[in-house]
Amino acid sequence: MGLNLAQKLIQDHLVDGMMVPGQEIGLRIDHTLTYDTLGPLTLLQFEAMEIPRVKTKLSLCYVDHNMLQLGAESNNDHRFLQSFAYKYGLRFSRPGNGICHQVHLERFSEPGATLLGTDSHTPTCGAVGMLAIGSGGMDIAVAMGGGAYYLKMPKIVRVHLTGRLQPWVASKDVILELLRRLSVKGGVEKIFEYTGPGVATLTVPQRATICNMGTELGATTSIFPSDENTLAFLKAQGREHLWKALAADPDATYDETIDLDLSSLEPLIACPSSPDNVVPVREVEGTKVQQVLVGSCTNSSFVDLSTTAAILKGKVVHPDVTMSVTPGSRQVFQMISRSGALQDLIDAGVRIIEASCGPCIGMGQSPGTDTVSVRTFNRNFPNRSGTMGDRVYLCSPEVAAATALRGEITDPRRLGEAPRIQIPERFVVDDRMIVLPSDRPEGVEVFKGPNLGPLPLNDKPSDTLRGEVLIKLGDNISTDHIVPGGSAAVPLRSNIPRLSAFAFQQVDPTFAERARKAGGGIIVGGSNYGQGSSRENAAMVPMYLGIKAVLAKSFARIHRGNLTNLGMLALTFANEADYDKVDQGDVLEIPNLRAAVEASQDLVVRNVTKGVEIPVKHAMSPRQVQMYLAGGTLNYVKQVASSK
Repeated sequence: MGLNLAQKLIQDHLVDGMMVPGQEIGLRIDHTLTYDTLGPLTLLQFEAMEIPRVKTKLSLCYVDHNMLQLGAESNNDHRFLQSFAYKYGLRFSRPGNGICHQVHLERFSEPGATLLGTDSHTPTCGAVGMLAIGSGGMDIAVAMGGGAYYLKMPKIVRVHLTGRLQPWVASKDVILELLRRLSVKGGVEKIFEYTGPGVATLTVPQRATICNMGTELGATTSIFPSDENTLAFLKAQGREHLWKALAADPDATYDETIDLDLSSLEPLIACPSSPDNVVPVREVEGTKVQQVLVGSCTNSSFVDLSTTAAILKGKVVHPDVTMSVTPGSRQVFQMISRSGALQDLIDAGVRIIEASCGPCIGMGQSPGTDTVSVRTFNRNFPNRSGTMGDRVYLCSPEVAAATALRGEITDPRRLGEAPRIQIPERFVVDDRMIVLPSDRPEGVEVFKGPNLGPLPLNDKPSDTLRGEVLIKLGDNISTDHIVPGGSAAVPLRSNIPRLSAFAFQQVDPTFAERARKAGGGIIVGGSNYGQGSSRENAAMVPMYLGIKAVLAKSFARIHRGNLTNLGMLALTFANEADYDKVDQGDVLEIPNLRAAVEASQDLVVRNVTKGVEIPVKHAMSPRQVQMYLAGGTLNYVKQVASSK
């Protein structure tokens, strides 16, 4: 029996475990990436391991999220990242060089290699046949030190594509259709592998959009074969020497199959406030819009922006609409400048933002009160835009441009003939904004500014866990709910003590103060707790505030891993109906905790307030149990090192 593509890449990098769905496996990692808002904590964790130089084939640190530099904090953090990269062997992508996923796809992606990134949208590079996975900072630090990345062996889902996208229908509509069918938790612990004759009709930028937003399914990653389209893309980037053909065996099997006829799709849009709240554009046509944004790591390629410019050429954005465009990289910026597309955008009244994440994480361009914002981004979680009560829609560049012209959500098929933009045979290649590491690291001093906070560590768990339920939450709580984005909080992500004041600010502004007064406690959540961004500080902040356990119906993959790495219990109800037996303010207790975990015994939570017992599960592997008992992965690594 043959192997599918995902199995082939996993097998090539397998260093521990067996490829059985649900069992823990360890993978060798070739590339890592981190970026400015999560990078400082990741690099501090690596530094704490006392390893003098990264051991991966390639590690990069990007500056792309926090570009506003409203105070000295962000600038200081960027200086720390650059000096650290220079000393420890990482390449450093300077501010203005672009969004990590777009730049990595353009300049560093490699078919058949593994990539681990501190951003949940790292799967973007699956567009070229790369096994690219988002994870927390501790996992990246371990990989940078030469350690394996551990995860549960995912199920492999085949998405069998037939047909061809019709005019005005975009690759964004492919992933929106899957979100419509499967929901934001339909891909948890699954890899989506795209196959079938429809694959050959999609370019690498189109595939990148699909892989990028596949993250919103909760998927471990998404992957396309490496074929002639991949070769054409790499050749245009001057990197054809890295190409190799990669595909599933003809007799490969899959755990699930989804059939999708590209020809049957129409323009789709995700309504507020979840990426899976998807309907055809025609169903919400006429909705008045005040803001349109094109960009983010999902839709900021040369083709995306050139398509937008072609639709707007010779016209002007509707007077009731403010429109902005964000190139995904310096390369894209250079290309649209040389092609004339940038001039067409400016002539149409479009505002141009530097190559960065920006508005996607609430860093600027927040919409007005009680207005509609239409964006080509990947997430529209409540208040993520930086405006409380926001109404954000997600769509393709085609829908966004048509909407900007008419001032209301518009099906682009009403505009007549669709523009046809081809990938250029040669991209502008200029890597001068990538700083190479020093060949004399012993002489490099790492800059640490006053904003850089201490790295918080957890204590070993006590024999009995007891605490008050400080907050009870519903389903699909995102990391934005736990630690928000925006210009106030983002500059503090390298300083957990200061950032902790923002914990659950948009849900319950009293949480942080109550946690401090109580000396910690327990969080209770619904299903898919911790979805969205991989931000490790969404686990580190509660840990700093004394939270010892999170009890939920289910967890998003990355957040569960972050909690475990930090020595916190991630517990699920054995029976989801027991969620109703716990309320905020209840006191919960787990007696003989250490002994029960070490002996792999079933755990029971006692609700002391209500006098009931609730069976729970922790799902930790034997390896993770040892790390939990040590108080987290970093404590465990230090413990092992000191014993040698």
